[in-house]
Amino acid sequence: MSKLFLVPTPIGNLGDITYRAVEVLNSVDLILAEDTRQSGKLLSHYNIKSPLQSHHMFNEHRSVETICTRILSGLKVALISDAGTPGISDPGFLLVRTCLEKGISVETLPGPVALIPALVNSGLPCERFCFEGFLPPKKGRNKRLTRLEEETRTMIFYESPYRLVKTLDEMTGHFGSEREVSVSRELTKVFEENIRGTLPYLSDYYKNKPPKGEIVIVVAGKKD
Repeated sequence: MSKLFLVPTPIGNLGDITYRAVEVLNSVDLILAEDTRQSGKLLSHYNIKSPLQSHHMFNEHRSVETICTRILSGLKVALISDAGTPGISDPGFLLVRTCLEKGISVETLPGPVALIPALVNSGLPCERFCFEGFLPPKKGRNKRLTRLEEETRTMIFYESPYRLVKTLDEMTGHFGSEREVSVSRELTKVFEENIRGTLPYLSDYYKNKPPKGEIVIVVAGKKD
């Protein structure tokens, strides 16, 4: 039966892929990958031979109709990102929406995503939270942070290591110098690091120790 599968892939440690994910990737007619070179390493590690095709934010608007046509013709297609769950700050939403509009079955496998381990590991309240993804790099950035000043839920952000200190300083201005925060870096990898404290403390820490790798910021919500 033709179908689109959304398959999460490890965010660092290759051992975090599920048995089911490997089975699905081995069984489909085509795998859509954000970066075929990066995904090729994972597929080679698990001896997955399914054909691989590029699908990323720069070509998805041009290719989505063709992909849907191929699925409707009888193909089983899997979508993966470089790391984590497709559609979470990665390409996927447009393809899923288009498939659903065309009556194509979509099946999403559970699996790795960076925001959940960062949240649970932060020590901050996790019964209610909101995921904000990446802040706008320029336009709309201040407006977004201003809107979040009254947010009482724990907030989760993805950020580039090159903008981390700037972001922590901006958050201090919006949320206050006593606001608790946790920064998780390189989750599941050899040099995983989780640092907790106030926003100014974390800013000073990373000014003296410039960060590298993938970063998740978890910020406590405003106290009621």
